[in-house]
Amino acid sequence: MPKRSGNGGFPPRLDRVKEFRKKFEDAGIAPEILKVDGIFNMTPDELDYSFTMAKTLGARAISTEISKKEGDEDHKRVGQFADKHRLMVGYHGHATTTPEHWEHAFSLAKYNGANVDIGHFTAGNNISPAAFIKKHHARITHIHVKDRKKHEGPNMPFGEGDTPIVEILRLIRDNKWNIQATIEFEIKLPPGADRMAEIAKTVKYCRDALA
Repeated sequence: MPKRSGNGGFPPRLDRVKEFRKKFEDAGIAPEILKVDGIFNMTPDELDYSFTMAKTLGARAISTEISKKEGDEDHKRVGQFADKHRLMVGYHGHATTTPEHWEHAFSLAKYNGANVDIGHFTAGNNISPAAFIKKHHARITHIHVKDRKKHEGPNMPFGEGDTPIVEILRLIRDNKWNIQATIEFEIKLPPGADRMAEIAKTVKYCRDALA
């Protein structure tokens, strides 16, 4: 972990982040979300560094896994740094994550948010995530798009599971919410299948939903 220079300048690694940002921008890509692993085990200096790095990259949020620990400590501590830097943290949930888990994190810090995996949400909660997204859209940094069956069901080709992908994408578009939708391709392919061709099908499905 590099230390900050005495004159308040960036350490060399953050200068490199500026270089990466320029490469993205020159290519017409806006890096919106920065994934940070191990955030709950970071020192205060490392947390400051992570948030500064995200802002230097041009990201509007950090993404990390939601804490599985009991109590408030993890989300409260990280939330304090999120509030300090005024940068959202989107906690990524799985099938075991309930709306109440996120809502408790929201209560601990203004900039605590959610990365809602709509497939996991549907599989674990057995309901559409639409109501949760409507209620908390200002706290949702981005969504992961996949199709799963309810009752902990498997990942399915888009349109064959229970996840209301079309409804959610249109909900975000029609309300002009600043929520990025990221396809997370986790379908188990049969032997010989072309992965890139299958990913292209999921992209087409989403584009058709918004046509």
